[in-house]
Amino acid sequence: MHRVVLSLGGNVGDRQALMRKALSLLLENMKLVRASGIYETAAWGGNSQAPYLNQVLVLQTTMEPEATLDYIQSVENLLGRKRERKWGDRTMDIDILYFDQCTIHTDRLHIPHQQMLSRNFVLIPLVEVLPDEEHPVKKLTHRELLKECEDQLTVRPWADG
Repeated sequence: MHRVVLSLGGNVGDRQALMRKALSLLLENMKLVRASGIYETAAWGGNSQAPYLNQVLVLQTTMEPEATLDYIQSVENLLGRKRERKWGDRTMDIDILYFDQCTIHTDRLHIPHQQMLSRNFVLIPLVEVLPDEEHPVKKLTHRELLKECEDQLTVRPWADG
């Protein structure tokens, strides 16, 4: 079994229903170990408008990294994901933050996720589920990484989450 840590987020449509459906689809081929609460965050990156709902999941899977990527992209597609604009509005975005303690850099896959260290909407729920785990490259805990993060966007617990 492999441990995979995913970040989920979306800002189009019924955000909460899409988060639930994403989890349901992921659990068809993975086992849930831990889930953060759901957080609402202002749009990040300049190309999105509406606020996002975000969550981090720790899962177990028998799939290898590339197969995991294929599977989560199929989940995104089932939920109406359109890849029209980088960092644009979307129904669902699922990123692999970690896969075991692997460091992977291919044309399709970068693990640990390259931009997670600059995003409070990833680090805050990550601290909730894995506060004292060290980043395999930075060798800092998620708590320490959050303290260093310069992202100023507000991340607040989603009341309905």
